[in-house]
Amino acid sequence: MPFYNYEAFDKSGAVVNGKVEADNEDSAVSRLKGMGYLVTELEEIKESPFKNLFQFKQSVKTGELLLFNRQLGAMLQAGIPVTRALFALSSQSENPQFSKVLGEVARNVESGMSFSDALKNYPDVFPKIYVDMIRAGEVGGMLDEMLDRLATQLEQEKKLKDSLKSATFYPAVVLGFAFVLIVAILVFLIPVFEGFYPEGTELPIVTKIVTFLSQSIRTYWYLYIIALGAMFFATRAFVNSESGKNTWDRFKFSLPAIGILLRKATIARFCRTLSTLLAGGIPVLQALDAAGPASGSSQIKDVANRASEQIQQGQSIAEPLEQSEFFPPMVVDMIRIGEESGQLSDLLTRVSEFYEDEVATMSKGLAATLEPLLLIGIGLVIGALVLAIYLPIFSVVTGGGF
Repeated sequence: MPFYNYEAFDKSGAVVNGKVEADNEDSAVSRLKGMGYLVTELEEIKESPFKNLFQFKQSVKTGELLLFNRQLGAMLQAGIPVTRALFALSSQSENPQFSKVLGEVARNVESGMSFSDALKNYPDVFPKIYVDMIRAGEVGGMLDEMLDRLATQLEQEKKLKDSLKSATFYPAVVLGFAFVLIVAILVFLIPVFEGFYPEGTELPIVTKIVTFLSQSIRTYWYLYIIALGAMFFATRAFVNSESGKNTWDRFKFSLPAIGILLRKATIARFCRTLSTLLAGGIPVLQALDAAGPASGSSQIKDVANRASEQIQQGQSIAEPLEQSEFFPPMVVDMIRIGEESGQLSDLLTRVSEFYEDEVATMSKGLAATLEPLLLIGIGLVIGALVLAIYLPIFSVVTGGGF
């Protein structure tokens, strides 16, 4: 359903702004009237097809959402009404965007909208799993308990992300520095040495390649920038497409060393999310529909969809997971035992904890292993450039030829 930005007067006559989800404009107006608003402006939010290309990061980080969750849960346990708690947290947030969202959510709840429906209007801030858990907490009258479970889920998710970042941060920095250094050699150092080569000297093929590359970068630098930009956005558009997601999924999981790490992190995320949803009282079909996309893997999403279809036909969750060959036998066996014993949520939690520990351990080992390999590789590339520069000079000094 589309979202609409609105401006309206509330019951006290104050001007309020926000956004609401509805099938059409009439439904949006009716919904806002039901909340006690007198609508003055209503405009559908049009999403640009290029939105995903230029959206580099979420405006609200996982750590901020985790802190909000902990604080809101503590305030509700202390007997503070949810609307008052939301207004208080809105004024305390150091993130202007998050503060604005919390203020709008608080006003919507104050006007009669349920907490989960108010959160649903901001999918970029509150993911589907979050909204589903809040809705289950509202229905079951255990919102504070559900917030505590969500906080645990977000905390583990943050730890998992931090482990992956620790494994990829050093290689990214080293490769970035190497790229800058190589470009600097080509742009600034090569031209200096070109003046040392005697006129008419026959250059070796490797030197010709390096000098040609240096001259082309200095002369047509803007074409290189345009080409790199086009490649970046074309790759991003492809990865955001359905077929691109599947291709990227298979590629990243097939990478040596890092692929195993990513696979374990994905399995941990899926098991943790599914466990949290089931423990919160979410029906298994709805839990699978939410846990699949939340895993961040199109392969697991497809497996979760197949599992939902087979469950409706009377089969178990373990069978489609085993058929996918994505999940190790240990995970499948644990899920099968959990289904048979009625302790699926607990066993999923154990699986996620096991793989989260594996990811943390592997991240440290991977960083230590990649460090010397990257340094050797970069040293060889720079050494080749330096050799290409000096070969003609050595030839002139020794009187040799190529």
